[in-house]
Amino acid sequence: MRVLLVSDLHANWPALEALRVPYDVCLCLGDLVDYGCDPAPVIDWVKRHVYACVRGNHDHMVAQYVTTNGQSGFRYLSGVTRSISQERLEPDQRRFLADLPLTRFLTLGGKRFLLVHATPRDPLDEYASGDVDFWKRRIAGLGVDVVCVGHTHQPYVLQVEGTTIINPGSVGLPRDGDPRLSYAIWEDGQVTLHRLEYDVEQAVRRVHETHLPDLAKEMLAQVLRQGSLHNGSHRPAPPVGSNGSLSR
Repeated sequence: MRVLLVSDLHANWPALEALRVPYDVCLCLGDLVDYGCDPAPVIDWVKRHVYACVRGNHDHMVAQYVTTNGQSGFRYLSGVTRSISQERLEPDQRRFLADLPLTRFLTLGGKRFLLVHATPRDPLDEYASGDVDFWKRRIAGLGVDVVCVGHTHQPYVLQVEGTTIINPGSVGLPRDGDPRLSYAIWEDGQVTLHRLEYDVEQAVRRVHETHLPDLAKEMLAQVLRQGSLHNGSHRPAPPVGSNGSLSR
C-alpha cells in the first residue's frame, strides 16, 4: 500500500495542484487555510482526494472566527491573512474545517496509524522538533506503529522505540530553506521524504492580487521564494519561543 502524507497546505493552490503523484490512500495532517489566497479549492481538493484529515490550528481559528493579533513574523501574517480565509470560504467549507477531528486512529497495510496536527499531547499547538527524547514522552502508551504530524513545516522521519514518527513538511509554505513543496510517502513500512518544484511565481502573483498590506505581500513572497522568513530592519522579526503557538 502506498500512502501519500501531506500537511500545512495553507491555501496555496498552485503548490497543491502540482502535487500529482501516484498513491492508494492520501492522509492530510491539517492547516488547509491561512497565509495563502485560495482556501476554497484547497478544501475541495481535500474533500475529493483525502481519505482521512485532522484539524490544524489554522483550520480551528478560521472555523471558530478566532482573531490573531500579532506585530511580527508569522503571527503577523497569520492575523493579516485571516480575512482572506474568511472572505473566500462558503459556510459549508467552514463547517468542514470545524468538523475535522483533532486526532484520528486508523489501520492501513496492517499497521496502526495515529494522525494529529501537532502532538498527541497537544493536538493543535505543541511544536515538535525531530528530537527522539521529546517523542519518547509523547508516544508512551499509544500502542501505534506510525505517528503522523505536521505543524512545524519541517520534514523529518524518526524511529522511536518501535514507532515511526513522520512529519511530511509543508505543501503550501515550507520553512526549512527549501521553497519546493514537501510531502512523504509511506509504502509497506518504508518512508521517503520528497520535494517537488511548482510555479512559485504564480503563488506570489496570487498574493499580490489581494488586498493585503504591502508589507505582508513582501513577507509572503519571501517565504514562498526562499522557504524562510529572514529578519530584516524593514520587516517584523519572527517571534521567538520554544512552545508552539496558535500562530504557527
